Amino acid sequence: MNAIFAWFSNTWQYLSDLFYKCFIKEDRWRYLWDGLLVTLQITVLAVLLGFVIGFLVAIIRATHDKTGKLKIGNAICRLYLTVIRGTPVMVQVLLIYFGIFASVNVPKLLVAVLAFGLNSGAYTAEIIRGGIMSIDAGQSEAGRSLGFNYIQTMYYIVMPQTIKTVLPALGNELVVLLKETSIAGYIAMDDLTKGGNIIRSITYNAFLPLLAVALIYLVVVLVLSYGVNCLERRLRNSDH
Repeated sequence: MNAIFAWFSNTWQYLSDLFYKCFIKEDRWRYLWDGLLVTLQITVLAVLLGFVIGFLVAIIRATHDKTGKLKIGNAICRLYLTVIRGTPVMVQVLLIYFGIFASVNVPKLLVAVLAFGLNSGAYTAEIIRGGIMSIDAGQSEAGRSLGFNYIQTMYYIVMPQTIKTVLPALGNELVVLLKETSIAGYIAMDDLTKGGNIIRSITYNAFLPLLAVALIYLVVVLVLSYGVNCLERRLRNSDH
């Protein structure tokens, strides 16, 4: 019994010392806090950019599929989707930072937002386009019978139903984008994952810093998922 108590006591003391060494000493927890702020900043801005790009691409492609117009725009959009979805996001980030902006002094945050926004936009575009194409054609015909033109029909009838349909998929894309930003450290950004790696390099201990990073990502994902679920329920309730 004494041996078990001694083992628990020694283990607790070891973990306490390790926790102090990794997070308390010299305020090393700030590496994680500052990294989290950078990660959230990249995610929010990239989501906004990705939604704008995805919305425009989806409208162009859906218009072409429905009317046969905008052939050149559709071809450009298809090329964009093929390139972005066919190459790894890490390669895209490195290419934009070390290739396109290699000789230009631009903020790393701008590069990260542009890279992740372009990547997210491709997937968001197909999500929204799928939602638009899933709306029954009778809805558009009803809009035209009310005197709406194509743009008005899309704005007042098709898009509100589309958003409700694709909201879960858009929420999933937001979660994926948040986790993808963990590679921002490859362009020397002090994001959350990089903060954990800095603590690891100082303390020569990988378990606690990386465990803390994983737990922080998990908490943020759970909060985002809860927010999306609440919004989805509110939109469903508005139908009644």
